[in-house]
Formats: sequence, C-alpha cells, structure tokens
Amino acid sequence: MTPPEPFRLTASEAQAKFKDGSLTVETYAQSLLSRIKARDSVTNAWAYLSPDLVLSRARELDQIPPEKRGPLHGVAIGVKDVILTKDMPTQHNSPIYEDDAPKIDAASIMTLRANGALIFGKTTTTEFAATSVGPSHKGPKTANPHDPTRTAGGSSAGSGSAVGDLQVPIGLGTQTVGSTIRPGSFNGIYAMKPTWNAISREGQKLYSLIFDTLGLYSRSVADLKLLLDTFQLVDDEPVPSEPFTIKGAKFALLTLPTPEWPEPGPGTASAVTKAAELLRAHGATVEEITLPDEFRQMYKYHLQVLSGDGRVAFLPEYTIAKDLMHESLVGHVENVANHTRRDQLKAFDELAAMRPKLDALASKYAAIIGPSAIDEAPVGSNTGSAAFCGPWTAMHMPVVNVPGFKGENGLPIGVSVVAGRYRDQYLLRVCEEVGKVFEGEGGWKREM
Repeated sequence: MTPPEPFRLTASEAQAKFKDGSLTVETYAQSLLSRIKARDSVTNAWAYLSPDLVLSRARELDQIPPEKRGPLHGVAIGVKDVILTKDMPTQHNSPIYEDDAPKIDAASIMTLRANGALIFGKTTTTEFAATSVGPSHKGPKTANPHDPTRTAGGSSAGSGSAVGDLQVPIGLGTQTVGSTIRPGSFNGIYAMKPTWNAISREGQKLYSLIFDTLGLYSRSVADLKLLLDTFQLVDDEPVPSEPFTIKGAKFALLTLPTPEWPEPGPGTASAVTKAAELLRAHGATVEEITLPDEFRQMYKYHLQVLSGDGRVAFLPEYTIAKDLMHESLVGHVENVANHTRRDQLKAFDELAAMRPKLDALASKYAAIIGPSAIDEAPVGSNTGSAAFCGPWTAMHMPVVNVPGFKGENGLPIGVSVVAGRYRDQYLLRVCEEVGKVFEGEGGWKREM
C-alpha cells in the first residue's frame, strides 16, 4: 500500500514520522508547499507565504538533535493575519497596515516557536477580524475548498480553508462571536475556542477585550490536544486516563440557544437530530433543552459590548485613516448605535451574571450539544451568521466544532460540543470519542 503524501498527514501523524526518521521536516514542508501551489488559486487562503523562509526554518529544525526537539517539532501552523509574527507582515486585511512588519512575535507565536513549531505563513482575515465580508481590500476572496463559490466562514476563513484543504495541519484563528467555530463547520474540520483568557492574546489586534479568544483548527482531536498541552491548559480536576465512554453518559441537546435565535437551516437541523440519534444508539441519554428566558437577551448584550469595545479598539486607525476603514468600524468609533455607558455596564453585568448559571447547567451533563452554524456555507463572500456560536463566546465557555455531517448540497456541517469554563482538557476527551462516532457515522466524508 502506497503511504499517503506527507501533506495529508495530521500533525500527530507527521510527528511520529519525524521521530522514527522516515520523514524530515524539509520534505514535509516541501509537500505542503506543493499542495498550496496546486490549490491556492482556488482557496486563496494565504495573506503572506514565503517558501524560502519556510524551507530555511524547516532545515534548521532538521538539524536539531532528537533529544533537544520540542513537543511541537516540525508541526506546520498557519497563523491568522491579526497575530504578530516577527519575520512576516501582519496586515489585518487593511490598507492601513499593508506590508507592515512589526519585529516581534505575539505571545502565542513565541510559545509555539519555543516548542518547535514551523510557523508557515499568514492566513487571510476580514478587516481587523471585525467585519462580515471576506478578504477584499486586495486580491481575491478566500473560498471554501469544498465549493469555491461559497464562503470559508468568519474572519478566520483563511486558517479554516487552509486546514480544510490539507495545506497545513493546524491553523490559528480568533473568535469574538463565531469566527473560529463557523469556519470549522463550513470547512469540515475540528475547531476549538478554548475558555476565554486561557491562552495569552498579547500581540494580536483585539476587537473586544472580554470576548476575543485564540481559536484552534485541526483535522483531529489529538492535534488540538497537542496545542492545549503546549499552552499549558490544565483543568482543576485531572482528566481520567481512561477514554471517555459514551454509553451511559448524559448529554444536553440545545436545539435553539435562546428563544430569540433564528431557526436552523435544513442541513443543521438534520445534523443536530442525527447527532442525538447517534449518541443514543451508542448508549447515551440525550435530553433536549432550550435556555430559559433569563438568557433571552444574551446576543443583544453581546453586540452592545462589541459596540463599546469597538469604539476603543479602532480609534487609533480611525484617527489616522478613517477613509480607509470599513463603514461598520467607523460606526463603532462614532457610536452610530447611540449606546450609552450605562447600556454598556448593564450588558457587562448581565452577561457576567449568566456565566455561572451556564456553568451549573453544563455540569449536569457530559457535554452540551448544539448547532455550529445556521447551515452549510452560503454562496458568496458574506461569511454567514455567527448567531449559534455567540452564546459560548459570550459565556467564556470552551467549545469544539466536531465535523461529520452534511447538508442538502453535500457540503460539511459540524456540531458544537460544549463544557463549562476551564474544562478544556475534559472537553477534548469527550470530543475524542464523540468525534469517532460523528465522523464515522454522520454521513460526510472528506473527498479531497
């Protein structure tokens, strides 16, 4: 049997080959670069990529003696272009920062490099990761690898598309409402928004201080765990060494996050229903729930906080180059929504009061299962609704998009699996087993 081309390997699979000497980082990088060369005209997932820089760093990693190699040795990672990288431009998809290249790494990049990662390039984003239209100020828009007429998702579209298209095994995104989870669903990959503030955000442009969270993309739960371990995310209660058992577990099925949310499309409705059926078939109890009315205004408060935070976040660029900014960002600074400071304080306080209540609800179940996106990726450049992702961002809870389902057009649809705050490692343990079921029996198979 012919072994798979290196670009098809997950990060964990590539690492095993680095360790046994059957694959070098340089050969691996060359395979990924060849994949990108063949596919980038379709996906347009990269804002900056230097093959010479990638191969130079790969050769350096190959020269490190085995006993001195880090836990992420050779792992190729695409980085959303709002996260600072000392050897590559960070442009925020804004003409204000075109070709701007700060000589400093963000804290997350410092950590990844110190552990042996191969920072591959910068992936596309919407303007300042804060608009709903795909990358457009220069070059073509990022496309969904499974249907280039459709969006690859939210502001982290480039990382989602690159990982979904096998161009890199791991991507970094960010999430302020749904910019990690939604692309995960659209591109048919695992996507994780960890507990808020569990990973340093120093060195990335923040839209919202109390919502922005680093996002993680991969094609396996094992690769997500590599990242959590590298960032030293540790639960208060040690995760049992034995695998999580679906049989006998109790899940909550959240069909509508709050009474005011939109109805899911047919693909998502079918995916959520099938997810529940599969869990029950494997011996779990699944209890259908809807959040009570006290959570009705969660999304309203979420958007109010974003409006207030945006007034501060985008003031510097507004001051120097208002005419080069998207109108929605200008609107934040000028407070066109007319939110008062009292409005903002109420939103802060109401959301803070909800969080321990959602933790208490989550603690009653092995996990909460819910929709990741309204439906399949929509046609065009609009990145789609983030409504179903917003609750877990607002509540600071960890969430993983688990792929495996498909919509009416055969495109991937994922399902969100959620746990209480700072139970990230536990959540991955649950997703490891749930993912086997959803990927194996959900009906969607990767064809590329």
